[in-house]
Amino acid sequence: MDRAVRWLLVIVVLAAAAWAVLRWPHLDTVETGRTPEYPELQPRDYSASEAQVSRAVRAALNALGWQFVGGGRGPGGSEVQARARGTLPLESEVSIRIQRVGGRTRVIVRSRSPNLPWDLGENARVIEKFLAALDAQMTAR
Repeated sequence: MDRAVRWLLVIVVLAAAAWAVLRWPHLDTVETGRTPEYPELQPRDYSASEAQVSRAVRAALNALGWQFVGGGRGPGGSEVQARARGTLPLESEVSIRIQRVGGRTRVIVRSRSPNLPWDLGENARVIEKFLAALDAQMTAR
């Protein structure tokens, strides 16, 4: 490879790295309704019961091929923990809260990158993907 091509390759790689650093907010955690950098990511409200939504959450996780880690139920609702792989080869820790609010069932999703100081937008993509799968499950029911 001649010298000019190597320099061009270095410049392209540096430009791509700079673009990636500037393109996405420097976050390692994203949560629906709580991350101002992603105002489009909002909790979902469904008219179905908490039990029906919980089943749809598990079905969405299965459809995505994500690993179910655990879950529990308490007076404030229920929570499901999962591990997800998104577009990048990074693992995200996903927490899904399901609670009854005023006759509806609300789903709040939080995604966190345990290994990096920021995620290059991956946690937002993980949440978008999960919410789309959950909406599909709820529509099918």
